[in-house]
Amino acid sequence: MAARRLIPTLNRVLVEKIVQPSKTTAGILLPEKSSKLNSGKVIAVGPGLRDKAGNNIPAVVKEGDTVLLPEYGGTQVKLGEKEYHLFRDEDMLGTLHD
Repeated sequence: MAARRLIPTLNRVLVEKIVQPSKTTAGILLPEKSSKLNSGKVIAVGPGLRDKAGNNIPAVVKEGDTVLLPEYGGTQVKLGEKEYHLFRDEDMLGTLHD
């Protein structure tokens, strides 16, 4: 069966959560809270919303962005073996940069 691709509607954003390692490369176990930055990679972005005049308001984030996510919220979606989450564009707390 071919892999499915989900294209979000309106201002929704499909995110794959980034799971931080629970131990260092030297094998030291990290406390759960120290590695608990709730972030994810944007996989797909919907076309955006429309204002009252019918003009498109695009999402602020784009595919490939690393975003800071709220602790709760979003809709869990499973495609194949992978788990993703759908959030509204305005629910994103910010983008993360190196």
